[in-house]
Amino acid sequence: MNAPATLSRRAVIRTGVTLAGGLAIGIGARPHAALAATVTPHVFDDEATAPHEIDAWIAIEPDDSMLIRYQRAEMGQGSMTALPMIINEELHGDWSKVRVEYASANRNHREKKIYGDMFSNGSRTIRASRARMQQVGASARERLIAAAAARWNVPSSECSAAMSVVSHPPSGRTLRYGELAADAARITLAKEPAIKSPDQFTFIGKSQKRIDVPPKVDGSARFGIDAQVPGMVFAAIAACPVAGGTLKSVDESPVAGLPGVLKVVRLPNAVAVVATGTWWRARQALARLQPEWDVGAAGSIDSDQLSRAFSAALDGPAELARNTGDVEKAFPGAVKTFEAIYETPYLSHSPMEPMNATVHLQADRLDVWVGTQDAYEATEAAAKFAGLEPEQVYLHNAFIGGGFGRRDANDEIGQAIFIARQVGRPVKLVWTREEDTRHDNFRPHAVVRFKAGVDAEGTPTAWSMRVVTSSILASAKITFPGLKGPEPMAVAGLANNGYNVPNTLVDVVMRNTHLPVWFWRAPGANQHVFAIESFLDEIGSASGQDPYQFRRKLLAGKPDWLRVLDAAAEKGDWGKPLPKGRGRGIAICEDTDSLCAQVAEVTVSANGQVKVDRVTVAIDTHYMVNPLTIAEQMEGGLIYGLTAALFGKLTVKNGAIEQGNFDTYQMVRMAQAPKIDVVLLASGGPRWGGAGEPSTPPIGGAVANAIFAATGKRIRSLPIMDHDLSTSV
Repeated sequence: MNAPATLSRRAVIRTGVTLAGGLAIGIGARPHAALAATVTPHVFDDEATAPHEIDAWIAIEPDDSMLIRYQRAEMGQGSMTALPMIINEELHGDWSKVRVEYASANRNHREKKIYGDMFSNGSRTIRASRARMQQVGASARERLIAAAAARWNVPSSECSAAMSVVSHPPSGRTLRYGELAADAARITLAKEPAIKSPDQFTFIGKSQKRIDVPPKVDGSARFGIDAQVPGMVFAAIAACPVAGGTLKSVDESPVAGLPGVLKVVRLPNAVAVVATGTWWRARQALARLQPEWDVGAAGSIDSDQLSRAFSAALDGPAELARNTGDVEKAFPGAVKTFEAIYETPYLSHSPMEPMNATVHLQADRLDVWVGTQDAYEATEAAAKFAGLEPEQVYLHNAFIGGGFGRRDANDEIGQAIFIARQVGRPVKLVWTREEDTRHDNFRPHAVVRFKAGVDAEGTPTAWSMRVVTSSILASAKITFPGLKGPEPMAVAGLANNGYNVPNTLVDVVMRNTHLPVWFWRAPGANQHVFAIESFLDEIGSASGQDPYQFRRKLLAGKPDWLRVLDAAAEKGDWGKPLPKGRGRGIAICEDTDSLCAQVAEVTVSANGQVKVDRVTVAIDTHYMVNPLTIAEQMEGGLIYGLTAALFGKLTVKNGAIEQGNFDTYQMVRMAQAPKIDVVLLASGGPRWGGAGEPSTPPIGGAVANAIFAATGKRIRSLPIMDHDLSTSV
């Protein structure tokens, strides 16, 4: 039987899977699907407290089902599973009865940040929330125990909790959490209970399937772009091709009288068309317009100019980031010196879900449906755009189809609010892929100049690194009170390199352009690790030293670095012979308090085609909440970095970005993806490391070094596709 014509693709998937065997329901011990990740016209703020809340974080129903609220963003990193896991470690609940929903940013404003900050960036979701989530779970557990003890008239110390049941071993009595929740909600503890140390964990550290995967597989998941609001209209937008430019004029006559076209909206730097029925109708009408732009002086800039300007700035005044020993005194005594310049281009974030926002603006209330990496800050930004108080803004967060740092700028929300004010109706704004690529807040362009001196054995005795790049903090209008020295992103991967070179100098020259720059997965390190790991190979290869053993020598006395490096080399079959045209490369870095080493194995054909066959990743995050999601993040971060290394480049002509869609801005595709082996290490210690970003920086250097091993050709600029690697005569 054929599906009705009105049945959506997503509905077909959902129906088919259910008929095939009920995959849409919970399997085994997996919690229920994340119900809050459904974008609907309804609001949760007016019912901000559930009937059976223990506190703002946890509600337990009489049937023992448990709701845990998640205050950050789920964009594929798995933290919507990991943070509730941390709560459940202390709560001692039955994980199969847990469901998760997004916490209300509106409630967070009304109740003095009851949920704290709500951002997901910098691989800090676990690191920033872990202790508090443990405390939330421990407090709820002790209140449930206290409620049971009061009923039985026994000391709380005689009671214990496990699998959503409180027990009194001396009498054999038990009560379920669902029977105790109402009483527990009324209890105030004299003091907060102690939380577990890592050696006491029984749930954390065991792999759990992500709760967001089933709805994403069966089609029921809702992303920001899926928002459907009664009475909404659709908007398509085109901004000035040159960042910083403005709209001069636009002739509306080409769309006058078109069916469903409601209005042409002029923004300071863009033009939008609003239509009923479908977004495509608005997009087609927009394509008929020929707006005139005032691009200003930036309209004459191109990539070659920017590259020359950055290179010239290498000789300008710089800000010191690291200075150990005395580089200038050490260089004259070197047996041999090396110098090289490495360059990496602007990049787009290019999430698979382009930027979008749906808003309903009223006189005293604003509803926003969006996927954001920071619901609290997005609420504040939306309030400012709308001229309202944050308490009047109700942000309905959704699953995010890729963020990578892009989805906390809020520019799409501001545009949607501006348009809604002009049309007086709910508006759904969606950017095209071209708009998303060309009007991103980009990864900065960077040029790094290295100088190094070595002794008679080829061991570096001194090296200096000067980077020219643009300020992310200035572009984002962010100030870090008390920041001493350059912004960390500008020198990440360079200033914090782990190598024992007694004389080290790292400094930076900030050169801003008309292009806005932003946080891009593993900011700074994603480009600088390629540079430093490649340059290090240059030094070692000059004296015939094995790249792995060369790094071991320079990391002597650092067992944590050596443990990760050795694990990658062992699992990556370092030293095993390879046929002609194949090579291995190695790289290591520290990022977000985690150590990551990679061994890449590549094949380079006679005509210069590169195939990355295999990558081995060793990662030490110190502790692991959900090993499954850490392994997944190693794979995802690696592919993201591999795309940048192989293909990533935005070029500028007449001030505008030339690339638009995936035909000119390539991504690594399934057939191009290497086999990935992941080695998970958890060394413990005082720090918790991040997992979302550490696997992105090393891959460029590992692949470039593998290409050198296969061809003898050194790559000093990305992307790799720009280089002639052919070996045929």
